[in-house]
Amino acid sequence: MNINLTPLSQRPFPIRLGIFILTLLLLWLPIAAPIYLLVKNPNLVTIFTMVPLAIEFLILLPFWGKYVHQQPKIFQHYGLELTRKNKVELLRGLAIGFVSILILFGLEGLLGWLVWQQTSSFQLRFVLEGIVTALGTAFAEELFFRGWMYDELQRDYNPSVVLWATATIFAVAHFIKPLSEVIRTSPQFFGLLLLGLALVWAKRRCRGRLGFPIGIHAGLVWGWYIINVGQLVKYSGRVPDWVTGVNNNPLAGVMGLVFMGVLVLWMRGRGERSRL
Repeated sequence: MNINLTPLSQRPFPIRLGIFILTLLLLWLPIAAPIYLLVKNPNLVTIFTMVPLAIEFLILLPFWGKYVHQQPKIFQHYGLELTRKNKVELLRGLAIGFVSILILFGLEGLLGWLVWQQTSSFQLRFVLEGIVTALGTAFAEELFFRGWMYDELQRDYNPSVVLWATATIFAVAHFIKPLSEVIRTSPQFFGLLLLGLALVWAKRRCRGRLGFPIGIHAGLVWGWYIINVGQLVKYSGRVPDWVTGVNNNPLAGVMGLVFMGVLVLWMRGRGERSRL
């Protein structure tokens, strides 16, 4: 099949972004629309629609790489290397993210802002479900934001613009919801922005490999999943929720923002040293 889409690679980033997203949606909507109409359970709707979207994304990427950028090994180009070093960085990032969540909630417990619960509802399945959910979420989001989008941005812009654009788009993408919810959970935007910055620096620290940012992202989601779904903590109400997190989301509170800020500074410092 003789397909020549290389002129598209010369178009500005916003046009390439729009074409890629539009193509993905056109492939996804015929599958998603009937599910939204026929399935009433919101959890099942999420599963049945997001899985096909992720699969289509993975199928579209090699096509995009080969016919738009003349890059046949696009996954390796984005940083998905099946190397021992990348796997070790994945595990290291997983530990950093998971321990960071434990430190955050542990500190809030010591300050009396929350109480750890002894609940009979907690089961090992939360740990297993959490790691699967975390790795799947982190893999998909990192491949899109720190893989595809990062690569497209750096084709047009300098490293500083790429850093802030990637982090900002990452945060904005998580705020596609009703305006009332956007306003109520607005502090979370800054937490997501800081997380996006930290994950870009993590990628740069590892010379473009994605194992480390995937691990950090997954570790944070995993720790939060176990604590939240397992109902392991109860907030005492001693401080306002804007301190611990609006809607019990640590990224939407002062404490979470402080921890994210420390993570950003750590990743940035390591990233700078790795380039020396």
